[in-house]
Amino acid sequence: MKLSEIKQALSSLETIAFKLPNGELVQSHFHVTEVGKVTKHFIDCGGTIRNEEVVNFQLWEANDYDHRLHPEKLIHIIELFESKLGIPDLEIEVEYQMSDTIGKFDLDFDGKIFLLTSKLTNCMAKDKCGIPNEKPKVKIGEWKPNQTSCCTPDSGCC
Repeated sequence: MKLSEIKQALSSLETIAFKLPNGELVQSHFHVTEVGKVTKHFIDCGGTIRNEEVVNFQLWEANDYDHRLHPEKLIHIIELFESKLGIPDLEIEVEYQMSDTIGKFDLDFDGKIFLLTSKLTNCMAKDKCGIPNEKPKVKIGEWKPNQTSCCTPDSGCC
């Protein structure tokens, strides 16, 4: 979900709710304590230099049960963020304090509730490492190890 999409969704809501991947709702007294742009400049295992940018929302639950973040207030926070920092319409990731660590989630919307969806790791250089897109189908007893794997100690793959 991008910034423009969350603003559009918020404009149709009276209250804001976030649901975790396990089906539990984030407590209704949450606060959005940060809205920021996160830039990741890295090199993948195939040697390609990459840049990724996302907007990061940090959700936090305090002991302040009397105040709720209303949709119009979150829209105002997002617009202030966009105007002061000149942020483009980027994808959003959400940080949320889990029991023992911070969880990072993608964001979706079902028409009523914002869904925190699980993020997954992935190899970005499968074509250079020789990792097949699909698991090869072999019959038991017919499998033979690949003698020409690029992932040898001298291949430079990993």
